[in-house]
Amino acid sequence: MSKSSALPKTMNCAYCPVVRKICRMPDGKGPSDCPTVHNADILKRSLENYHDDEIREFARQASIQEAECYANRKSGPYTMEPRKTRLEEIIEFAGKMEYRKLGIAFCGGVTYEASILSTILEKHGFEVVAVSCKVGSVPKEDIGILESQKIRIGEYEPMCNPIGQAELLNSADTDFNIMLGLCVGHDSLFLKYIKGFTTIMAVKDRVTGHNPMAALYTAHSYYQKLKKLEMGSDAEMKSRMVAGKK
Repeated sequence: MSKSSALPKTMNCAYCPVVRKICRMPDGKGPSDCPTVHNADILKRSLENYHDDEIREFARQASIQEAECYANRKSGPYTMEPRKTRLEEIIEFAGKMEYRKLGIAFCGGVTYEASILSTILEKHGFEVVAVSCKVGSVPKEDIGILESQKIRIGEYEPMCNPIGQAELLNSADTDFNIMLGLCVGHDSLFLKYIKGFTTIMAVKDRVTGHNPMAALYTAHSYYQKLKKLEMGSDAEMKSRMVAGKK
């Protein structure tokens, strides 16, 4: 392929080798695939959305919430000292936005956790509408699942119904929604059909106790199989970092 017909380098901020990044510092720099440097037109269009009063206020309160999650911000130099859990953040943010009715779309596998979450939110004065993933009790055969593709072969097995969850929360006119433990793909469908703003309390990860970051933290050791590299070897990642400097 000639240089003139070569495809442009795909942006990937995850491999940015620059220390003083232009997205963080006015006098910073960016690599050849830096979207801050090379996609100003797209970013300018995206900023127009913040002119909407609702979006602007939502973004403003989210930034305030972000800052309040660290301790000692006003007493001296910044230190990385987190002080609030995700649950506390959700409660405080919903309060800042003056939301009263909260929706919860949860997986049936975390019903107990959903009951705890619902109780805590109600104690903070919120009205809670919670909908399980199996709502409607629709057999998996209705979406073409074969008997051999079920979890419990030979038994009745209802499909997860994230679209139903979304539509029920839409009909309840919830102010803000929380996803709790929905499966990969089912969470995508929920987000596609829900009308209101949604945040995530936790995502599904059956192996790590719903802490999917654990697989990343152990990718160089116990979970080497995820990237097929030898233990302690990060040659591939380093090579991509070097490539980003060119």
